[in-house]
Amino acid sequence: MHRPTDGPGRPGPEHPEPPERLEYPERPAYLPDAEGGGPRDAGDPGGPGTAPFRRTGAFDPAPTPPVDPARVDPRVLGALLDRHGWRRRGAADGAYSRWTPPDPAAGPASLLVPESRAYPDCDDLLGEALTALARCGAPAAREVLTGLTVPSDEIRWWREVPPGPSGAVPWTGQEQLRAAARGMLLAGALAACDRAGYHGARHRRRARAFLDGVLVGAAPDGRGLTAFVPVTPGRAVTARLHRALTAARDAVDYQRTAGGFDVPGVSGAPGAFAAFDAAVAAGVSRELTEALVALVRGTEGAGVALAWAPAAGVPDGCAARPEPVEFSPGDLPALREAGARYLRDEPSVPVRLTGAVVRLRRSGPDGAGTVRLRVLAGADVPQVRVTLDPEAYRTAGHAHLAGLPLRVSGRLESRGGFRRLTDASGVAPVRVDPAERERLLKALRADDPGEAGVLEG
Repeated sequence: MHRPTDGPGRPGPEHPEPPERLEYPERPAYLPDAEGGGPRDAGDPGGPGTAPFRRTGAFDPAPTPPVDPARVDPRVLGALLDRHGWRRRGAADGAYSRWTPPDPAAGPASLLVPESRAYPDCDDLLGEALTALARCGAPAAREVLTGLTVPSDEIRWWREVPPGPSGAVPWTGQEQLRAAARGMLLAGALAACDRAGYHGARHRRRARAFLDGVLVGAAPDGRGLTAFVPVTPGRAVTARLHRALTAARDAVDYQRTAGGFDVPGVSGAPGAFAAFDAAVAAGVSRELTEALVALVRGTEGAGVALAWAPAAGVPDGCAARPEPVEFSPGDLPALREAGARYLRDEPSVPVRLTGAVVRLRRSGPDGAGTVRLRVLAGADVPQVRVTLDPEAYRTAGHAHLAGLPLRVSGRLESRGGFRRLTDASGVAPVRVDPAERERLLKALRADDPGEAGVLEG
């Protein structure tokens, strides 16, 4: 008996032959490590130069990688993987390398990364690696992707504190870590603007604006914090902060060796503070010493480590792999005394500034009065207070009513953070055209709507 050729189970018009599943020469797949830890091909484990093979099904979804593979330098990806604890397997002179995660249970079995863009399927291989990183929940994977998305210098802070229940860190400890890190970034930004032992209110606007572009990630145990500072425009800040931290460490060591400061009431070798005086040129300031005190206080030790963005290279005059800078509770007296010395010794600054009057106040209808100016030019502080004699006070009042800026000369006092102008002279309104006057008034209302144009007394 012969079965019809189009019967069930036989190829025919209604039952076409199923497509044969073939093996195609493609890029390497994710495979367990070969014997000995080296990379191996999926189709021919022992055949160097043999094209890798992978069996594919009818549907092989290719999710979009979080970063465009065409814009990724394999050498940069490899450097970031190495920095964040991934382990490289295999020889260094192969066409591609295999990387395994720091915690094998938290990530993919391995990643395959080409050695250069000359590899035939470079973009496909990078796309698979990036997709695997995006799907991995480990901090080491997220930090690698952050470094690829925004080329950044990395700054890490850590504090050695006694563990709480189940290894958790107290809320106050985490707040202290974040406050210290923020203060240190601000100190670095201030030092990039200008070198001074005490900055006060100077350059604060620019320094705070710098923080807007910084990305941050916390360690799972709460004892560490990482800031990703974009190379543009943050490279000058991270390089300056690196030099300042090194100079602060050296100055503390010198002071502790010398045994004190050359200030009244403090015993020690003459010139013991000279190291801190010289450190100002490297970027050390009261703001930095305060941040270091906040970082170390209440710990058994703390430290800061910097790593440069692989895509941007190493700044001039800096080590390719900077050593971590560590401080201990024994350094606190030197840091506190240095901060007090910087505050005490910072001189006043002669200025001739132009500002808009935002507040006038005096105790009666006559006599001297106090004026607050929003600084427009002449000093890098947002506002100053100045005490004026009766005639100059009337001039300031007329300028305010007319919507005109006021020009005044004097000295910015370091006490109070350079917010007070003394020895005022040459008080006079500045004539501006109507359009500029209108723009100035709108800017004042937008910046300080609650105080623009307040007269008291």
